[in-house]
Amino acid sequence: MGKSALCQLGQYFRHILVLAALSVVAACSGPQESKAAPYAAFVMDARTGETLYSENADTRLHPASLTKMMTLYITFSEIEAGNVSLDTMITVSKTAAAQPPSRLGLKAGQKIQLRYLIRAAAVKSANDAAAAIGDYFEGTPEKWGARMTRTAKQLGMNNSTFKNANGLTAKGHLSTAHDMTIMGRHLFYDYPQYYNIFSRRSTDAGIATVANTNRKFLDSYKGADGIKTGYTGPAGFNLTASAERDGVRIIATVFGGTSTPMRNAKMTELLDLGFRKAKKGGAGAAPVMPTYSADQELVAQADTADTDMEEEGGGGPAKTIRLVMAVSSSPRPNARPVHDPVAVAAVEQAGNAMADGIAGALAEATAEPAPDSLEAQAVELAAVEAPAELTIKATAANPQAVQLVAAPVKPKHKAPIYDEAVVVAEVEEPATEEVVTNVSTSGGKGYGINIGRFNSYGEADRVLMKTLLSENATLGDALRKVVQKGGGFDANFLGLSQKEADLACRRLQARGVTCFTMGS
Repeated sequence: MGKSALCQLGQYFRHILVLAALSVVAACSGPQESKAAPYAAFVMDARTGETLYSENADTRLHPASLTKMMTLYITFSEIEAGNVSLDTMITVSKTAAAQPPSRLGLKAGQKIQLRYLIRAAAVKSANDAAAAIGDYFEGTPEKWGARMTRTAKQLGMNNSTFKNANGLTAKGHLSTAHDMTIMGRHLFYDYPQYYNIFSRRSTDAGIATVANTNRKFLDSYKGADGIKTGYTGPAGFNLTASAERDGVRIIATVFGGTSTPMRNAKMTELLDLGFRKAKKGGAGAAPVMPTYSADQELVAQADTADTDMEEEGGGGPAKTIRLVMAVSSSPRPNARPVHDPVAVAAVEQAGNAMADGIAGALAEATAEPAPDSLEAQAVELAAVEAPAELTIKATAANPQAVQLVAAPVKPKHKAPIYDEAVVVAEVEEPATEEVVTNVSTSGGKGYGINIGRFNSYGEADRVLMKTLLSENATLGDALRKVVQKGGGFDANFLGLSQKEADLACRRLQARGVTCFTMGS
């Protein structure tokens, strides 16, 4: 064989080797079938928190990108606290820019709005976007992970510890199927105004339009509207999903799926089981949103640091440092010296007069109003469990006299009757006919919808009015009601039938408005 033929043969084998290497790289670039990850599952009635199914659910496993639910939860809390806004510009750290796929494609030093990082983390499950959020708030992955762990404990996620913002495999970064289901429930109830991000099939992430990693399941399962997928080799294929049917909401989590189709099929089985076992009808109780005080946060940080020392084998039992901020002693102040008996008497007389004035004002404020006055009628109306129908009645005995008449009906809102303008019609002749100026009825309907939680009563009421004007066809007979809960104000429409509530939510969700039904 000639030299030229040998060279050609060598080139041929090199081409074969290059093609083989490229095939291996391509095969390893995306999620592959997982065979080693432990399996776990948990199913919950989201309305009540009741466990409907559990298998290996409290075993600490790798959560993968389900971790991003916690990163987003804390981010939403920072927005609602007024510390940042969706328009806040975030500078991408070197650590965030260096994260492996899945990625948005961020560069170190790049500035990008927080809203785009949220979208990329929630929809595309971008590791660089989640890391950029954590580094912005706490400076390092370690500090952000410690904060995530503290928040988890506040939520009742007692078997979760976090080391980073995105869920890439790290020593001690572990959670459970039970804990992640709790996480999903809190996302839905605590921040309904942001929850719709998890159901978007695609979204604008600023530098790219990204597709939802969970779109196949969202498209295939009736009522599904979230929440988050996850995959790493040690974790397998994970998913926390939520779906609502006929006023019943189920949240479930799968750990350790062997493939995307297997994971989705298993989630379908779990949600179907949940809908079969959940009680139909009946109102649930939303979970309690955690609140922090300054000293609670300091103690939590100390506890978290101690936990880290124990996990890393820091040389013996960790010592918890608890900060006591209570005053340990309260010495009695020195007595004020007496200078002038006349001045002392004057001060005493002034004090007595002030006490008499306070007593008089208190008596006036707590005195019963005159029986026939408008104030007395207002107090009587306010004491009724439901606000009253307000009518104006002219009496035959005295045509010039005007009397307020109340009949209990379902209210249109909880504001005092002074919010309603009272119009007195001119009476030309004696009459006994009653003229009704405000009537409200509910028809005995026991369902409602929630369209978000807001920072103030006024903001929630404005959103209710705006929604009513745009959706009068389905909400025209509903009762607007703002309920203070969990540090915010829930905007609700009540007095609907189940069919009306479901229809209203479908129409609002089609326009991108957060909405979920509430059954009685």
